[in-house]
Amino acid sequence: MGVRTLYRKRVAAGGIEPDPAQEQVVDALNRLALELNRRPRAKPGLLGRLMGQKPASPPRGLYIHGEVGRGKTMLMDLFFAAVHGVSKRRVHFHAFMQDVHARRKALKSGDVITRIAAALASEARLLCLDEMQVTDIADAMVIGRLFEALEAEGVCFVTTSNLPPEGLYQDGLNRQLFLPFIARLRHSLEVLSLQGGHDYRLGRFSARDTYIHPLGRAAAAKAQGLWQELTGTAHGNPETLTVLGRPLPVPEAAHATARFSFADLCEEPRGAADYLALARRYRSLFLMDVPQLTRAQRNEARRLVLLIDTLYDAGTRLVITAAGPPDQIYPAGDHRFEFSRTISRLMEMQSAAWWGGHLADASEKPHE
Repeated sequence: MGVRTLYRKRVAAGGIEPDPAQEQVVDALNRLALELNRRPRAKPGLLGRLMGQKPASPPRGLYIHGEVGRGKTMLMDLFFAAVHGVSKRRVHFHAFMQDVHARRKALKSGDVITRIAAALASEARLLCLDEMQVTDIADAMVIGRLFEALEAEGVCFVTTSNLPPEGLYQDGLNRQLFLPFIARLRHSLEVLSLQGGHDYRLGRFSARDTYIHPLGRAAAAKAQGLWQELTGTAHGNPETLTVLGRPLPVPEAAHATARFSFADLCEEPRGAADYLALARRYRSLFLMDVPQLTRAQRNEARRLVLLIDTLYDAGTRLVITAAGPPDQIYPAGDHRFEFSRTISRLMEMQSAAWWGGHLADASEKPHE
């Protein structure tokens, strides 16, 4: 069943709303799926070369970019389901790169990238990479050579991202070395913009949903429900950001959304650079298990003030589970004056207007 048919069936069933911008992307995905399904199956990687079979040039893949919630991942899922003519793999971009780095470490010497590409090609002739976002210099220095080697192996790519190719690794170290990869993406893949319309996920949220108290099983279950609605998955993947040369572990991340405990971000020695990196990387953040702070927890209170200020300035969407309402989190202490601003901001960041309209101004910021 083709991508177009699967999409129209979902619209007819009421699962999604008709969307002209999505339909244009559906047509491109449908054409690519038909071309892949018509291709004769090639012998995988090393086996094919031993039999004298050269990798066929892959069909031109797709790079689909647009704002969070526009349906990019859903459309990729429909495409993946419609392709049956080639071996295939669908994976989150960061998980894919973690796999690549693990293979590099295991191989250690020789033409490692070429060997990794051959191994990956033997496993899948179609790679669907969801949520491409290059923020780590280690990824930036590898992805270009790997992409070229995979193309040479006949691998076809379909990629989604919140950013156009030019937005990748925007402020990265030695970015000039990354620019040839951007040019290659533009040349090798058809770049499609899925803009306009609205974020289909945001309509599910209202003021009472996003600041959840008191703590307990009910709060955790409600937050988990919001996480699944926003990300489409029960659990994210761990990531590690690099901030001023230091690692910043991210326990869970999915679909431009990250989840942390209060202890992760406010009890550890974190600062403005850490919080700014998170605000740039993620459009939505879950902060779990915020306790009622005592006078003695002045450092934790200061970090919480700084975190909320940073997220507020960036227009980041925030879900919190807390011991009590905002005005009871830090009732007395050295930073009580600054915390009064935090209370006001937390109240505003709960609003449906914040979740729906405010982020339009931040839509071009390099989050995911």
